[in-house]
Amino acid sequence: MLILISPAKTLDFESELKTQKFSTPRFVKESSELVGSLVRKSPAELEKLMHLSPALADLNAMRYQDWEPDFTTDNSRQALLAFKGDVYVGMDVDGFSERDFTRSQKTLRILSGLHGVLRPLDLIQPYRLEMGTKLPTARGESLYEFWGDRISERLSADLASHRSRVVVNLASKEYFSAVNKEVLNARVVSPQFLDEKNGKFKIISFYAKQARGAMASWLIRNRVESVSSINKFDGMGYSYCDERSNPDEPVFTRKEAAV
Repeated sequence: MLILISPAKTLDFESELKTQKFSTPRFVKESSELVGSLVRKSPAELEKLMHLSPALADLNAMRYQDWEPDFTTDNSRQALLAFKGDVYVGMDVDGFSERDFTRSQKTLRILSGLHGVLRPLDLIQPYRLEMGTKLPTARGESLYEFWGDRISERLSADLASHRSRVVVNLASKEYFSAVNKEVLNARVVSPQFLDEKNGKFKIISFYAKQARGAMASWLIRNRVESVSSINKFDGMGYSYCDERSNPDEPVFTRKEAAV
């Protein structure tokens, strides 16, 4: 079983590391190619391409100028510890043991516009490049065209060492759209999280992102291997709702008072 999540825009390269274990990204050649395209763009061009404020455009122009193809513990940190968005708040990796980090390396994958697929302990340098960015390259007009089937092929190969060819999709639509299900050749289970508001249940993005992270963490810490066990998740006040669910889309609801 593999768990998929999205990266985050918010980064942390300052806090104390929770593990000294690390690995090297597996698509460094492709990342270098993308950086080669980005480094030639001015801050104003990055601002338009990536819909950034002038300050963020300047910051990311500098990041790409400083980017190096050799990843070390001096210029990088582990992806799982570098990303700090809502999903990662929900994951709460501060509470991970060394065994949890080892387990995550086997079962968790982070989809990335720059790196394709990251393992949690893969070193990354500060960057921003969302999968939906329409960056022209020799391979097409978007990152989806740039990556083609390579992300799906990598995930499929990773699944070969697992007991079941199951992917728990906790990534956003933007990132999971980079996965070709036919090439993946696995059962995809996509949990949904609904919150009650004014008597109706709906997806509230902020809470849903944290819930995805909480479920990813729960799956890792509890060494969950079977699809049926996913329904036991009860983190953050959510509970499985049988009447709203189907086998490949389990739904978890939370009443308004539980928020």
